[in-house]
Amino acid sequence: MRQRVRRRVRLTGRVQGVFFRDETRVRAESSGIVGWIRNNPDGTVEAALEGPENEVERLVAWCRRGPSGARVEDIRVEPEELQSERGFAVC
Repeated sequence: MRQRVRRRVRLTGRVQGVFFRDETRVRAESSGIVGWIRNNPDGTVEAALEGPENEVERLVAWCRRGPSGARVEDIRVEPEELQSERGFAVC
């Protein structure tokens, strides 16, 4: 069985209003990743990504550039304990 991991990701830059959340959801669902993504009042985007390690790392790598129109200035990635969530929510 592949190792599952969970990562908390926080992105700064031009990351709101550029379909970051929806495109992340589509990519997460197609990769077997569960969790959530949300816009924060301070203009950042935050996500919790849980799933097979290689798929989570691939999605984190994509988050470093984001969808067209985004400009990611900084990304913080921290490990978290598994939550065994179901599905992927856009909050």
